[in-house]
Amino acid sequence: MKRCFDLVLALIASFFLILPIAVIALVLMMTSEGTVIYWSDRVGRNNKNFRMPKFRTMKLKTPAIASHLLSETEQLLTPVGAFLRKTSLDELPQLWSILIGHMSFVGPRPALYNQNDLIQLRTKKGVHKLVPGLTGWAQVNGRDELSIPFKVDFDLEYVERQSFGFDLYVLWLTFIKVVRGEGVSH
Repeated sequence: MKRCFDLVLALIASFFLILPIAVIALVLMMTSEGTVIYWSDRVGRNNKNFRMPKFRTMKLKTPAIASHLLSETEQLLTPVGAFLRKTSLDELPQLWSILIGHMSFVGPRPALYNQNDLIQLRTKKGVHKLVPGLTGWAQVNGRDELSIPFKVDFDLEYVERQSFGFDLYVLWLTFIKVVRGEGVSH
């Protein structure tokens, strides 16, 4: 049922968001060098790597590490990068990852391929068996402010509470957080 929900919602969202996606792509082409889409190497279900698309918010040659670990992040952002991150519009291309089954709407956020501490702890706790999500329980409970152990604790709580109703609740909380711009680091 979860996969069916993801497919239907991703198709509906893609239809309604095609114009904003096109506008964002056009603005990115006009305001910065490089490709519009950045393909980030991520860790998916059962620790299998996949390439996750995002609108590019960082300048070319920015190191592939978690953005909250970068110093002077503001100087590395494209002209519209801060806005795209603050509004989470940079995540829209991940609808593709949901459509092809690499991601779900709700699940643990996919780790970067080089976040070994997060990957190891998720594997130890059994969280790695889940399909990663566009949003997740950890996301709505602190997002970038959470330490790795707390993030994995929320991921584990999601494993234990996972249900269609709980996923709808997480999506609702995500909507509220995005509208308020809460928990986003630049």
